[in-house]
Amino acid sequence: MWDLIQDEIFGMKWLNRLIGSLLNVCGLDTGSKLGGSLQFFLYDTIKILALLCILIFIITYIQSYFPPERVKKILGRFHGIGANCIAALLGTVTPFCSCSSIPLFMGFTSAGLPLGVTFSFLISSPMVDLGSLVLLMSIFGWKVAVVYVLLGLVIAVAGGTFIEKLHLEDQVEAFIRNGKSMDTPQNELTKRDRLKYAWEQVAETAKKVLPYVIVGVGIGAFIHNWTPEEWIVKVLGTGNPFGVIIAAICGIPMYADIFGCIPIAEALVAKGANLGVVLAFLMSVITLSLPSMIMLKKVIKPKLLGIFIAVCTLGIILAGYFFQIIQNYIV
Repeated sequence: MWDLIQDEIFGMKWLNRLIGSLLNVCGLDTGSKLGGSLQFFLYDTIKILALLCILIFIITYIQSYFPPERVKKILGRFHGIGANCIAALLGTVTPFCSCSSIPLFMGFTSAGLPLGVTFSFLISSPMVDLGSLVLLMSIFGWKVAVVYVLLGLVIAVAGGTFIEKLHLEDQVEAFIRNGKSMDTPQNELTKRDRLKYAWEQVAETAKKVLPYVIVGVGIGAFIHNWTPEEWIVKVLGTGNPFGVIIAAICGIPMYADIFGCIPIAEALVAKGANLGVVLAFLMSVITLSLPSMIMLKKVIKPKLLGIFIAVCTLGIILAGYFFQIIQNYIV
């Protein structure tokens, strides 16, 4: 029963078979490079967009119960590592990309929340969410998805706790530290309001994400059918002990969310790339993208920004090597 749910509901394998049959009826051989690329592109694009709309609707509906004022009140009740854990968990029901998380990070910092707590949220928000869990489950199975989410939460909690111990509050720009955060009263939303808001967010987010999905699936289709398997294995396979480090560093300058990265990760693993290398790349792209670092530089000073990047990079590299060790047990 679980295999059926995994393959046919989350993985939507029925859709892949349907597209393959339609292409064959049209006279295109799906066993060829061109036919296989087109099947991969159509299948992954439709599947990701379908999951995208469902996930955004669910997450946005849940998020409507957690406006910034309510989140600040929740976080204010906890102290120490417990606050970091709650912040990391709250990050799982926030926007998908790192750039969208920075305004919330600014608001929480201005409200006087501990710096380490806000950084736990900032790390968790793009790296770990319901979207990453379902998408990874649809491609790699539930074991990989659960381990990915748990490691992401560990990185967020450990990273925020470490930053808190350094007492770097003076490294936050003055206009953020001295900002006034007003608790404006929130009108209680009706169920209809929440549903309307969720549908609006589906349309808006899908519109923004669509170009990245198309580009990501296009790259994945090329890798899946045109890139020599020997080259992928040599560079990103288990034979290269520095593959995880290379993947984590190479992912930093890029900008994409998990919806655009998943098809690339899927194609790389299918070609023989090591799972730890691929997931380290995935974590790096969605957590430490160059645009988000440029935005963050306007809020915190270079010293704190450098420490944040170093902490995240180290955590991602360790997570990648951990995946390498347990790969045979979870795949």
